[in-house]
Amino acid sequence: MRTASARTPWWAWAGSSVNYVFLGVLSLITLYPFWYEIAASFSSSRAITAGEVFLWPVEFNVEAYRRLFQDGQLLKAMGNTVIVTGIGTALNMVMTVLAAYPLSRRRLYGRGALLMFITFTMIFVSGLIPNFILIKSLGLMDSYLALWLPGLISTYNMFVMKTFMEGLPDEIEESASIDGAGNWRILAQIIMPLCKPILAALSLFYAVSWWNSYFNVMLFITKSDLQTLMLKLYQMIKQVDQSLLDSGAGSEGAVQVTLTPEGIKAAAVVIAITPILCVYPFLQKHFVKGVLIGSVKG
Repeated sequence: MRTASARTPWWAWAGSSVNYVFLGVLSLITLYPFWYEIAASFSSSRAITAGEVFLWPVEFNVEAYRRLFQDGQLLKAMGNTVIVTGIGTALNMVMTVLAAYPLSRRRLYGRGALLMFITFTMIFVSGLIPNFILIKSLGLMDSYLALWLPGLISTYNMFVMKTFMEGLPDEIEESASIDGAGNWRILAQIIMPLCKPILAALSLFYAVSWWNSYFNVMLFITKSDLQTLMLKLYQMIKQVDQSLLDSGAGSEGAVQVTLTPEGIKAAAVVIAITPILCVYPFLQKHFVKGVLIGSVKG
């Protein structure tokens, strides 16, 4: 009989080493594209065109970022995106919680029929043109309500939260009811604190979706001062033409730092993804736990 102090067999060490090497290589493969975009965004057009950029910036410069930020439109668009993302995520979470909690209680009258109708919306959608006509007829064009109202709730995310809430012990709610707590108090003071993992996970899902929203903004927002970051970056990338590429030529003929579409695109990628990367570490612990529990229990 082996004891706890017995040495680990060599094949166990070998297996662990292979796993670490495999995961390390997989991580590098996953992270390298983003790392390359960072290096390219700080490299000169000559180095990018010649294919000399690999791990580090070549002929370091910040011309791509200066070009994107020079007129202040990108900062305005980023502020608009923060507003759309913050309010949109808050509305999403409120509606998701208010829908998931009653549907997770088996005592809800007509629960089966409601779940059937909600599931129906996941399978059949109205389509792009009816949505556009509806938004226009309601007078919501050039308003963020055109983005928030149609996307108030994700049916899939609601079902994930419902599954999580169904896994909570019924005795907790029964004890609170005996003590005189009503449904709203039970939800706010008992259920919600227990749902922190799934709340963090779904908040990140919703926030990333709003931050990356592009198509609906292009359809419903025509005013330049209301457009969001992704649409503004797309427009700026399209405006990169030969006159922009040659604008760095000096009066004496010496070629100064110029731009390429690849450099602008790399800078745009870095600008777009950095805010989400800054938020993710604070939610990572709850995010992993919430996704696993909300997907498995029930």
